[in-house]
Amino acid sequence: MGLCHVPFCLMGDFNEILQVEDRKRVNSLLASAEEFKSQVHDMQLMDLPLTNRKFTWFRGQSCSQIDRVLVNIEWAKEFPDIRLKGGPMGLSDHCLLIVEDTRVRRGPRTFRSLDFWFTHENFLRMVKNEWRGLGDAQFTCKLKALMIPLRQWHQNNFGDMDNKLRRFEEEIRRLDNMVSDGIYDGMTEARRKALVSFCEKWYVRKKIHWKQMSRSKHARNMDKNTRYFHNIASARRRNNRIDVLMIHGRLVRNETRIKVAIRGVYKDLYRQEYAPRIGVRDGLLK
Repeated sequence: MGLCHVPFCLMGDFNEILQVEDRKRVNSLLASAEEFKSQVHDMQLMDLPLTNRKFTWFRGQSCSQIDRVLVNIEWAKEFPDIRLKGGPMGLSDHCLLIVEDTRVRRGPRTFRSLDFWFTHENFLRMVKNEWRGLGDAQFTCKLKALMIPLRQWHQNNFGDMDNKLRRFEEEIRRLDNMVSDGIYDGMTEARRKALVSFCEKWYVRKKIHWKQMSRSKHARNMDKNTRYFHNIASARRRNNRIDVLMIHGRLVRNETRIKVAIRGVYKDLYRQEYAPRIGVRDGLLK
């Protein structure tokens, strides 16, 4: 894995669970399950969630999810719209695993505030200036208009985060090679200290970004592992998507009808005498 960063997918019967919810009437993980879970984390793999059933193996009253699909971050990037569902069992005590492409048309973008923006010294000043320039327009209209300068500002300051880090690391490596060759002076030392400081700042920003995207509240020992949080964020994005909705007792898969039904529910809520407050939580307008 360390030598070859290519998309790959591991699928099949692993004969082990990852969490207690994966097996009926289990309250704790066995040592073998803890070891399996540790290996999955060490390899930075993402466990694709089943969308239509809880367990994949049945024998008598025993039920477990021991069949699963594990993918790496390159695979998740290459196939962002893949979902996993369980198929029929036939004569086996395992159900089929079906990996399918469920590319759907996205709705309008929500207003999102990224936490690492606040680490930039000019961010709040830019927002205040842009907000004042929008005058007395309606609040939601001002938010929508603010997205345009925010997107441009983000692109100018954070659009090439990985490339910035790569350039800093390459420059540090070049200075280290110079020192190894006997070329060293005060200017070299000052330059290296400045580059290390810049790298640390961008590492922190990258960690803040992916931790927010994953909404992870655990894995304290992995809080510097942005690839791990990237996997969690990818899993969240898949798991939060609504493909099927029960409407008036019927399962509906039509995307347009699902959107209309959800919009109708919230319209009814806001017509009530005590409407819920509008606020911003987790960067999304609620």
